[in-house]
Amino acid sequence: MHQECAYGFFNRNIPVKGAVMQTTVTYLREKGLSPSPQRIAIYDFLKNNAIHPTVDTIYQAVLQELPTISRTTVYNTVKRLAAVGAIQEVIIEDGELRYDANISSHGHFKCLECGAVYDLFPPAGTMIVEKIHGLPEGFTVQQIHLCCRGICAKCSGE
Repeated sequence: MHQECAYGFFNRNIPVKGAVMQTTVTYLREKGLSPSPQRIAIYDFLKNNAIHPTVDTIYQAVLQELPTISRTTVYNTVKRLAAVGAIQEVIIEDGELRYDANISSHGHFKCLECGAVYDLFPPAGTMIVEKIHGLPEGFTVQQIHLCCRGICAKCSGE
């Protein structure tokens, strides 16, 4: 069975098959969350759109599928998804919180021309930062945020 979800961001229609929906439902349950229509729609949007959206972008996208959803519900849902480790919060610019369904260790690159945000992955078998020099003894790094800024290939004409 095949359904079309009209998330509409950048005029994309994302096909959602029963198996994909079941995977999301199972994943949310594994994270200890009940799979409400709002959580499913928001998580699926994040999983299928690696654009690192803000709450407002997510709201505008899922509003087409769930016309009664509120911005507050989207905000509370992404906060809850992040709290249980289903997604991660990403700070690209000061005061601009974005969300990413890719919870693996990776960095980001923001194009200063078009504003697009891309994932940066370390070589297989390594972490973003292997060793931090000068870290006091007994300290343990829990999280690292790497964000590079520059011009993407599309904007630079390459």
